[in-house]
Amino acid sequence: MSHVKPLIVDLDTSLLRTDLAREEFWRVLGDGGWRTLLSGAPKATSYLRHASAADLAKLPMTAAVVEAMRDARAAGRRVVLVTHAPDELARRFADALDIVDEAVGDAPAGADRAAWLASRFDGAGVEYVAGASAAPTGGIAPYIKALRPHQWVKNLLVFLPMIAAHRFDFQTLALTLIAFAAFCLVASSVYILNDLLDLSSDRAHPRKRFRPMASGAVPLAHAGVLALVCLVAGLGLALFAGSQFVAALCGYTILTTVYSLRLKREPILDVCVLAALYTLRIVAGAAATGIVLSVWLLAFSIFIFLSLAAIKRQTELVDNLQSGRDKPAGRGYRVVDLPIVEMMSVAAGYVAVLVLALYLNATTVAGLYATPEILWVVCAVLLYWISRVVMIAHRGEMHDDPIVFALRDRISHVCGVVIVIALAAATWW
Repeated sequence: MSHVKPLIVDLDTSLLRTDLAREEFWRVLGDGGWRTLLSGAPKATSYLRHASAADLAKLPMTAAVVEAMRDARAAGRRVVLVTHAPDELARRFADALDIVDEAVGDAPAGADRAAWLASRFDGAGVEYVAGASAAPTGGIAPYIKALRPHQWVKNLLVFLPMIAAHRFDFQTLALTLIAFAAFCLVASSVYILNDLLDLSSDRAHPRKRFRPMASGAVPLAHAGVLALVCLVAGLGLALFAGSQFVAALCGYTILTTVYSLRLKREPILDVCVLAALYTLRIVAGAAATGIVLSVWLLAFSIFIFLSLAAIKRQTELVDNLQSGRDKPAGRGYRVVDLPIVEMMSVAAGYVAVLVLALYLNATTVAGLYATPEILWVVCAVLLYWISRVVMIAHRGEMHDDPIVFALRDRISHVCGVVIVIALAAATWW
């Protein structure tokens, strides 16, 4: 078969839909390797010292090129992988894939590549595949998905101070809308950063591997620019809501960044930080409108969001238990911690309902609600909803994020409608 020309595939610009040097940068940063980064720019080959064959095989690759390689092998042609990086990189990729006959490193780049190929495969002729992955595919849709617009529903918490205080004037509403938009932009920048830091663990996850950066739908360079644009735009918009709101938003940005870089790997502390981040949205809404927050509202929010954060971790641990893994990738928990995390989910949720029940006896309630007794319906519905969500998570049927689950769950929709009706009846009936 020596007369059959081999298929030459460029690893860097054709097969892979990612950039190994940037992969290494975000991997090191995600692992807390500040000193490594300060010592110099990461090299593509340094990624190989830490990535297993399984990790390399999970890197996003161009489907059309992989199919062409398989077809060439089936036709009896040799498939050769070439790269400008050292031989070590080429060999490790060849070992990780089952569709490569030969791997060649140290290939010249640019215009010299064609002459090098002719001399390297003298007499055989070549079919050279390069540049197939140079441009992103999918249009603008992957970029919108990277912003996680479905998560913006969490930012509706900035409206809670306005609703709790029964202040619905135009100025309060306008300031709250500005706060909501600013939070959406800044939160999206943090989501992108978190996805960049979690590339390896996302690719090992059965659902998160389809995220835009993990799948290669959005180039890593583009993702970094998009995160920066969202951050600057969000902070710029926040200026219209006042200095106190800017301070609250900056606090949220700093805390989420520290969480992404380090705190998400610390068991117990991570769920406490998540609960604080939810509560910060409420604090920010009050800062934008000048509303003084009730201690009852703060206490309720801390416990209800601690419960939701624990349910999120509970879901990950149940998923790992069912798949036979000892611990979630990038987290500080182990499967044996599941009973404790489940206990936290239930206890924090029930305490939140208890806080709400105690609030109904506060003297301020009578001045805000015409019939505050109806609010006991809210307590009953929340008690049922929390118990149900914990049970669904225990069975392994929960979405990765309980908030997203609630948005898609019909019974959760019914519970939400009942709560809204009860609040309206308690206020005006």
